[in-house]
Amino acid sequence: MKIPLFLSGLLLIIISCGDRPSKETATTTEESPKIKDYLPFSELSLDDLSGFKVETPNWKIVGDVYADRSLDKTLTFSPGKGILANIPEKETKKNGHIFTNFDHGDIEIEVDVMMPVNSNSGIYFQGRYEVQLLDSWGVKEPTSGDMGGIYQRWDDARGKGNENFEGHSPKINASKSPGLWQHFKIIFHAPKFDDSGHKTKNAVFQEVWLNGVLIQENVEVTGPTRSSAFQDEKATGPLMIQGDHGPVALKNIMYKKYVDKKLTLTDMYMTEYESNSDTIAGLDTLSVVRDIKADSISAKMVTGDRVKRILKYNGQMVIPNAGKYLFNIGLNHGGALLLIGNDTVVDLNGSFSLDEPGIGVVELDKGTLPFTFIYNKHNPWNTGFRIDVEGPEMQKMPLHAKNSLSAAKKGSDNDVLITVAEETITQRGYMMHGDEKRTHCIAVGSPERINYSYDLSRGALLQVWQGDFLDVTQMWHSRGNSQLAEPKGFSVSFHGDPDFMTLENKDMVWPDSIPSNIRFKPLGYEMRDNGLPVFLHQEEGTSVSNSFKISENGRGLERSIGISGNEDIWHKIAEGESIKKLEDGTFIVNDESYFIDFSGNSDLNPIIRQSNGKDELLLKIPAGGGNITYNIIW
Repeated sequence: MKIPLFLSGLLLIIISCGDRPSKETATTTEESPKIKDYLPFSELSLDDLSGFKVETPNWKIVGDVYADRSLDKTLTFSPGKGILANIPEKETKKNGHIFTNFDHGDIEIEVDVMMPVNSNSGIYFQGRYEVQLLDSWGVKEPTSGDMGGIYQRWDDARGKGNENFEGHSPKINASKSPGLWQHFKIIFHAPKFDDSGHKTKNAVFQEVWLNGVLIQENVEVTGPTRSSAFQDEKATGPLMIQGDHGPVALKNIMYKKYVDKKLTLTDMYMTEYESNSDTIAGLDTLSVVRDIKADSISAKMVTGDRVKRILKYNGQMVIPNAGKYLFNIGLNHGGALLLIGNDTVVDLNGSFSLDEPGIGVVELDKGTLPFTFIYNKHNPWNTGFRIDVEGPEMQKMPLHAKNSLSAAKKGSDNDVLITVAEETITQRGYMMHGDEKRTHCIAVGSPERINYSYDLSRGALLQVWQGDFLDVTQMWHSRGNSQLAEPKGFSVSFHGDPDFMTLENKDMVWPDSIPSNIRFKPLGYEMRDNGLPVFLHQEEGTSVSNSFKISENGRGLERSIGISGNEDIWHKIAEGESIKKLEDGTFIVNDESYFIDFSGNSDLNPIIRQSNGKDELLLKIPAGGGNITYNIIW
């Protein structure tokens, strides 16, 4: 990467000569395209079964799968490739497990799974330590035997009734409805052994994420869990998928294998400068506060309270393996530069916040290179930065000291939370929908812990979530600058465009906001006797009411719409990369997001159309009056 001209004088002063680390670097800033904040995974091919050890005929490579939500443990499939499916053999009853051809020690995997109704399976790391796969939809108090649980161990010697031990329940039930694809991200650390074969460290599940929710963290397992393929422990072993308990489907199996190596920083010196500039330039003209030897990099090394400072670190970077490295810098309203050898790897020269990461990708040779890191604390009220790095066979790790971001993070003791007891709660405020801040939102929390948010200015349902209600810390933290309310729990977002619109024809592009030529009048909401709000608005002479209540069975939201007017109006129900009508009459959005169920509305005729590269589910509501009810299931 070329050094920016406005920095060239500065960099001649602050960096020493060294080998250029690469010909390729990339940095994410406000001006440059966004790049991924992680290095690529390896993908387990599902074109055929050649990547697996298969001993029984129940495992197949298929093109599509469908789980009828009215049938127990039933998974049907269509020919093709891309999906690994366990279709139990009913005649031969030879339903065995499947193993990967590769062994692993420390590993990070991401995978999508689909569970039919009441089905049961498991992912066994090294063939020994199980993360449970189960249809746990609607379970209020999950156990270690539910979706995402670390399954129990078993020992007959413990005596009758005490054989099971050491199971770990997920923190929250984040499992979706049967028939929906669900996403796992799991970081596993294998047990460690000394040269004599003596175990020195137990296996650990560092993180288990299900559908974007962290449900397990730093769970230690002292030995193989129940029904494992092997009863001993070793440094490596294959992944195993359980095949004798019920049908299951998996796709997008991605993984990274790690070895115990780290990138380190040595021979570091830190210079602290006084500075009043938002940019980093001309350090030789600034007053030096101190110049010391440093053993760590931290924003806490700034001296003084509510001051403006620049910290410059020079040192050596020890690269454990040759290959591609990704550096990710986050700033609590400050600036930074990272230089390795003669290359600027990350350029955040200005004012950046923690949600504007600076990402640099660079090829490095094994060995030692000089580096310079500069932190510009140009805001007296904000302090904090982080630097993370990921490399070949090296898990992402921090290069900053543990306390470097403590001033920027919200601690649990300081969080401001709104919880729901026995009555429904409503809260007005700003909320994020994708990258957009919505300013006229209301969030509704229920005693059943099924919550939703609604945009009054567009008449749009924004998202639903299960779990705790709202984190309103940002409405109070730092004088309420962000003013945001954040959902707590497992959530699903919707399109966020106006839910109702007058269209000249069914092919007209749906607007993302209320057009200026449309007469739209929000009428707020009324609280009914049951404590639930009804949202009201008028559009081109048509009156619309929206109300929501918790579905009686499982996780769902029942939406009721009342319409009264002299003109036809269209309702945009859903938008996604794909929307399909299933055999049972329900519509599935994106294969994994949610179902729309119109049961009891046989007179409705929703249509699926494509617009701007996406599928939309629309319903034309004729002039007159009427009521529509459907369920959103996730």
